[in-house]
Amino acid sequence: MKQELKINLDHITLTGELSLSENACGLIIFSHGSGSSRFSPRNNFVAQYLNKKGLATFLFDLLTREEDQDPRIRFDVGLLANRLVEVTKTLMKMASTKDLPLAYFGASTGAASALIAASVLQHRIKAIVSRGGRPDLALEFLKDVKAPTLLLIGEFDRQVIALNEQAYEKLPGIKSLRIIKAASHLFEEPGTLEEVAHYSAGWFIQHLGNRKNQPFHDYIFV
Repeated sequence: MKQELKINLDHITLTGELSLSENACGLIIFSHGSGSSRFSPRNNFVAQYLNKKGLATFLFDLLTREEDQDPRIRFDVGLLANRLVEVTKTLMKMASTKDLPLAYFGASTGAASALIAASVLQHRIKAIVSRGGRPDLALEFLKDVKAPTLLLIGEFDRQVIALNEQAYEKLPGIKSLRIIKAASHLFEEPGTLEEVAHYSAGWFIQHLGNRKNQPFHDYIFV
């Protein structure tokens, strides 16, 4: 079941799409990178894969159309994190989602926003996946992140690999860093985005539990 949601925050309204199945074992909230939106083809591809694995997803616009034209706002990670926190709190109160374990999927700068939001909400966020993310933009908050965190980076994204390794060392809890072979920053190469979706599903199910509450053995993270 797909449902468009309008979430009112102070003086703005954010639009999102909730995909929810009856037996969902968790809700994955997407935090997009700068210049992206709920229509991101890459994030939608991952979301559809997660839906097939029994996970609910929520993709929404962190910024209004007007705000997205202002680079000062587009790259304001703190503002985006605050919005993500408020949207998450709204979903915690909704009848259809309030009982679901919550997790974040962040891409590019959206990964930093997700990590900051998780440092605020702490144990309410059960898992995080970063795709080609910039967790280095959240370094001062990483010590407070309680959620198991998976960092996925493309093999050819050399600078971002180094930035993720720096952040990885500062994450205190369960964590994994996985480099996707033959992939660039946007994972446009054949089969690479499928790997992102595959490992993301494994991480989320491993830490949220599947519909039968049994361990998910198809993925091993070290």
